[in-house]
Amino acid sequence: MLKPALDEFLHYLQVERGVSENTLQSYRRDLKNYVQYMEKVIRKSAWNNISRTDITGFLHKLKDDGKSSSTIARAISSIRSFHRFLVREQLTDHDPSIHIETPKKERKLPAILSSQDVDALLAIGGNTPLDIRNKAMLELLYATGLRVTELVSLKVSDLHLTMGFVRCFGKGAKERIVPLGEIAKKAVDDYLRFSRASLVNKKQDKNALFVNQHGRPLSRQGFWKILKKLAHDSGIKKEITPHTLRHSFATHLLENGADLRSVQEMLGHADISTTQIYTHVTKARLKDMYQEYHPRA
Repeated sequence: MLKPALDEFLHYLQVERGVSENTLQSYRRDLKNYVQYMEKVIRKSAWNNISRTDITGFLHKLKDDGKSSSTIARAISSIRSFHRFLVREQLTDHDPSIHIETPKKERKLPAILSSQDVDALLAIGGNTPLDIRNKAMLELLYATGLRVTELVSLKVSDLHLTMGFVRCFGKGAKERIVPLGEIAKKAVDDYLRFSRASLVNKKQDKNALFVNQHGRPLSRQGFWKILKKLAHDSGIKKEITPHTLRHSFATHLLENGADLRSVQEMLGHADISTTQIYTHVTKARLKDMYQEYHPRA
């Protein structure tokens, strides 16, 4: 049986490594398919019997199923981590994932909003508690570039409005401090003063910063639905996800002269090469503007 080792690995990731729930789900999804392939397709029953050819067969199946190179690369990363764990725990005596080539990822530029689109999205009218909450959430998200999971995980105690910053915990539970602008500070302050108390149910957790209409902590899915409706109401035609505001935050900072290291720090990227994708976005936008406006373009 192969599955018990997978359960041990997932427990190790959750308890000892302290990975986020999203990361844990990604590992679980990738490796569940991997284990099922080994057990049901090629009939392997012990990790010692897994060979490099078996792994490449699984990867070829992913490709035949139409999976993108980025999905396959992520699966390889999960498989490598898993086999290193198996060797370390002496559940097998060899690592067949060594020297498996990772497919080159397609360099896909992230979708961003123009400054005009951001202004339209953030022009939220209305004075109901939910309107005030929505204004605060979007202003905070665009002002900080937080991931949506980081946003909905914020506690009231994570805010330091007088000092002008917010504390969040990103991937791997890494803490970082992100500055807040005056507009976002005012929007969040208005939410705390005029809206949140009327939404929080006395029986619910009072620590969560953003709550739904029932007083419970807002979920990622709940925020996505709110964002989708607000984008539609703003007349924005392009597809928007919560990450679109994060991409826009980074791109607009760089376009206005921010240095790459500072943007990396605010986004919580471990590797600056991840942040460098936004320099390609700004160059692409410059080229588009040149083509549109230069008389001899």
